[in-house]
Amino acid sequence: MILIQTIFSLIITLGILVTIHEYGHYWVARRCGVKVLRFSVGFGRPIFMWKDRHGTEFAIASIPLGGFVKMLDEREGAVASELLPFAFNRKPVSQRIAIVSAGPIANFLFAIFAYWLMFMLGFNALTPTIGEVEQESIAARAGLYSGLEITQVDGRDTNSWRAVSMELINRIGETGEIQLSARMSSHSESGHYILSIENWMLDREPNALLSDLGIKPVTPSVPAIMGQILPGSPAEQGGLRVADKVVEANGIVIEDWFDFVEIIKVSAEKEVLVKVERPVDNSVAEKIALTLKPEVFVTEAGESIGRLGVGVQPFSYPPEMIRTISYGPLQSFLEASDQVWADSVMTLNAIKKMILGLISLDNLSGPITIAQVANESIESGSEEFLRFLALLSVSLGILNLLPIPVLDGGHIFYYLVEAARGKPLSEKWQTLGLKIGVSFILVLMSLALYNDIMRL
Repeated sequence: MILIQTIFSLIITLGILVTIHEYGHYWVARRCGVKVLRFSVGFGRPIFMWKDRHGTEFAIASIPLGGFVKMLDEREGAVASELLPFAFNRKPVSQRIAIVSAGPIANFLFAIFAYWLMFMLGFNALTPTIGEVEQESIAARAGLYSGLEITQVDGRDTNSWRAVSMELINRIGETGEIQLSARMSSHSESGHYILSIENWMLDREPNALLSDLGIKPVTPSVPAIMGQILPGSPAEQGGLRVADKVVEANGIVIEDWFDFVEIIKVSAEKEVLVKVERPVDNSVAEKIALTLKPEVFVTEAGESIGRLGVGVQPFSYPPEMIRTISYGPLQSFLEASDQVWADSVMTLNAIKKMILGLISLDNLSGPITIAQVANESIESGSEEFLRFLALLSVSLGILNLLPIPVLDGGHIFYYLVEAARGKPLSEKWQTLGLKIGVSFILVLMSLALYNDIMRL
């Protein structure tokens, strides 16, 4: 059931983004007087197909991993003389560039719309308040301390922990200074702090951004009550049940969920003696002693930790740790545009750092990871799904504009060369570029799929 749901989430996500992208090509092509033969969402054999009054075939195909707009073009077959004015290759270079650029531009416009809708609807965010600062850490040397709320990172406002993390991602692999502003309360002035970094986060997982700086977010007290026990997991084999509350582990009193997690993480393949309170009825809890043996789990960074296969019982954050973010129509548009710009800069930075070796290629993700994140975002609500759609749409727009033959950016590069030379590149060079582009894309896709499988 989970697999089907994940696949369905992938189809919905890619279906939306591919349709938007291809519609950009289609809309501008029609405005430039090009005859569109087929608009397809997906590849392979069509599942559904229909024609409009202009003779364009619209299809939904069986492989939902892309799409295409097929236009009348002499390079792809003979064209009747009366239809030559409607052929793509007969259009001026400026119009061909406009048509090819329209797909990525549609992705950026859709991302602005998705963020605009998200800001209009409003959403809750965790206030970026520091809970602890580790001694002798980067944050401690900068003078940060518990209770401060981070208001800016490198000059950009940060109204949530997510915003803080997104700004920090831009600094991965760098040496220099992170400019950070923070305040004790909404009524106080922000102080300015300088975090000195050197080859920062080169060999660390992206989710270790804050911990590598020595910052721990303030966290609520979460009781160590089991909300989920995975079938066949060490927890189930050890006798742990849903609703059990762990009160002691290896003689250590468990104050909250995070205390229990830390003990399990350092106890891979070791016996952990726990005491739990198991509800019998509404007012009585039975005390039981259990012996658990966490299995070994290897993280993406190669670290071996213990894992039980349990999930915490759902809990709510205190009101003071949550802020609601919502804007009017105009401000939402400005915020959305700013966010798309920030996402574009972050994506370009990541590509540059991968080329320079400052970010590992292990961070590349393929369809499996996209499907998992899509499913999680849909389950988390409209805000998360809109945010995911927007970020992925920006990424697709940027990637498609890279000057690689096969991609839109490669075609734009060819047309710019044609405009400069006064004539197109020879078929020989275009074919060579196409082969190189296809090989490059296949290597990237294989690496991304390999990373996906290794993460599983």
